[in-house]
Amino acid sequence: MPKGDRRTRTPGRTVKRRRTAIAVVVTVLAATVVGYFAYRAQANLPGVQFADQGNLHVPSAETPHVQYNSEPPTSGPHLPYIAPWGVHTRPIVRELQVHNLEDGGVVVQYNCECPDLVAKLKTIVDKYDKQVILAPYPGMPHKIALTAWTRLDTMDELDEGRITRFIEAYRGIDHHK
Repeated sequence: MPKGDRRTRTPGRTVKRRRTAIAVVVTVLAATVVGYFAYRAQANLPGVQFADQGNLHVPSAETPHVQYNSEPPTSGPHLPYIAPWGVHTRPIVRELQVHNLEDGGVVVQYNCECPDLVAKLKTIVDKYDKQVILAPYPGMPHKIALTAWTRLDTMDELDEGRITRFIEAYRGIDHHK
């Protein structure tokens, strides 16, 4: 064989090319798998997502601000302090509950004169020592509303599994920017 014959120089190059090709295939496969699971995780999150309206602090609930894009609100202007976690027997001002959502809270609200339902909701909420609130919300179109930062789920019948799943999905996620 002549001195410059390709067959004498290609085994090293062939091995390098194979390794590079394998590395590229593995990288593309890994990126595809990670992307798929990230998409599925996002797609499987409970509730409807609303656009983030920011986290502007307002000095009072009466201070004019942009209209909330969901009812109950899921983000936007809010007071500079939070409502106590736990069970409330009176409605919480919207501008106050939004700050609780920003701090990783989930708010469970109801619109009915329904002591049995409220007792069941209280049992669910009492499982959490912080970052969950139960309160009435008169005037909303559904019997039950679950809110987290930019997320809302509503229902007219109690679904404990769905409520727990919502709380577990969003409770504790801080949204300060």
